[in-house]
Amino acid sequence: MSRRPVTIVIFSGFFLLGMLFIMWGILLPDIAADLAMSELVSGGFFLLFSVGMMLGAIIGGKYVSKFEFLPLLAVLCITDSVLLLVMAHLQHWQSMLAVVFVIGLVSSSIITIGHTLIARLYEEKRFAMMGIMDFMFSLGTFAASFYVTLVYSFALDWRWTIRIVVVMLLFLSLYTWLAARSQKKQLAGQPKAQGQTLKYSDVIRRPVFLLLALVSFGYGAVEFGNANWFVSYAQQGQGFSGDDSRYLLAFFTAGMVISRLTFSLCLRYFSIHRLTVIMTTMTLAGAAGIKLGDTFMQIGSFNLLLGLGLGGLFPLVLSSAMNIDPAKGPVLSGITIIGNSLGVQISSFSTGLWANFAPLTTAFWVIPLAAVWLWLAGWYFSRQLKAINLSAGH
Repeated sequence: MSRRPVTIVIFSGFFLLGMLFIMWGILLPDIAADLAMSELVSGGFFLLFSVGMMLGAIIGGKYVSKFEFLPLLAVLCITDSVLLLVMAHLQHWQSMLAVVFVIGLVSSSIITIGHTLIARLYEEKRFAMMGIMDFMFSLGTFAASFYVTLVYSFALDWRWTIRIVVVMLLFLSLYTWLAARSQKKQLAGQPKAQGQTLKYSDVIRRPVFLLLALVSFGYGAVEFGNANWFVSYAQQGQGFSGDDSRYLLAFFTAGMVISRLTFSLCLRYFSIHRLTVIMTTMTLAGAAGIKLGDTFMQIGSFNLLLGLGLGGLFPLVLSSAMNIDPAKGPVLSGITIIGNSLGVQISSFSTGLWANFAPLTTAFWVIPLAAVWLWLAGWYFSRQLKAINLSAGH
């Protein structure tokens, strides 16, 4: 299989998905005003999208290996395009909730295929390429705000921001379909690999993969707990202005981007299991420092530390798991997405619930507590990796 077209498809797709995922939060106030969505309904919007992601990860991890990846990817991208086009014309919030659930399901399957293909194509530099792939996702989230601002500068509404993404996804679908045809011609006459249905039970029985799910849970809880609640915490709890609060959060996103680009370089100096502990320790220190700090520079520095520890951790642990059993790539990707989605839901919901009974400054302790969970899961995961590597050496 030729690497270049597949890599272009995956990296472009992850960039567009990163834009799309963060756009929900940017556009939600306008969508809610247009469709008369209450705060409860708006919360349901994110919940259903997250549940769709979980279900898509379960289905995708189990069944995508039954199909040829590139043609399936083209179909999924076209399906996402059609769903987004439908969303851009909806007039009632009830149908909006149904559509965003299916978009989450389809998008999650695309991510599962992306993780699997890159891991298989670049076995010799899997860590670096997985990091760059997740960097493209982060780059999409970074670009989303500028994209929405640009579209709105032409006096267009939220529907147009989605329609333009539809056009970009359709172009990606066409390129993917052409790449799939080219690959089919190159492989003509060669025996095809037998499609198979993978079983989660075969993977979860192994302690190292169960710990991968627990690490992913903590990862999602810390990343999106901080992303969803930090600005409110900085404004309400620490008295920073809206602009200063967003600048402080930018330290976190900058750390995430830098970490995903550079973590693989650290593997020249540290073993995988040791780097896992180092990054989870940085994450814990950053999360605790954000809560305990009170000046702009203190909180900004700890936000940067949190991003540097957290950003590369996801591709690091997923790549190391795929090194153990490459054939189970789709299931392993599915496990991480499921754990991540559960962490997002529980962290965001528990912070909001706690904030109903106590000040947000107290409720924000959910993020450092999630970081403790992540450190413990990461430490046990690293011990399993070390034991597996030692046994393989013998």
